Amino acid sequence: MAKKTYNIGVEATLDVISGKWKPQLLCHLSVRPQRTCDLRQELPEISQKVLTQQLRELMDDGIVQRQVYGDRAPFKVVYTLTTMGRSLGTVLVQMSIWGEHHVDELRESGVSDVRVQNDHAGFEHLLQAN
Repeated sequence: MAKKTYNIGVEATLDVISGKWKPQLLCHLSVRPQRTCDLRQELPEISQKVLTQQLRELMDDGIVQRQVYGDRAPFKVVYTLTTMGRSLGTVLVQMSIWGEHHVDELRESGVSDVRVQNDHAGFEHLLQAN
């Protein structure tokens, strides 16, 4: 692994959770362990390539673990959050709440083409586990 230096801790956090799909993957994995087919069903817009890439990055960062079951193909592969992954709960809930308030303020100021489809409740599972 290449040496990384961050100016502040927020950079390290964002390095792990940034992107369109990682927060959504973490939300779904907070509910229960899931197979890739389950995650694809939850996020139909994500391609298999991107899903695999995002899961690998989360595994490399120690946020997600991959468990393989079975003696021969087809193997059952299940992804779960690690303890470190679950520890992101408070951060993700707070970021989501901030985003919801920000969108509300934008709408109140006349920006009509912005909205949040799902609220922070999806991340509440992470708080219950801590």
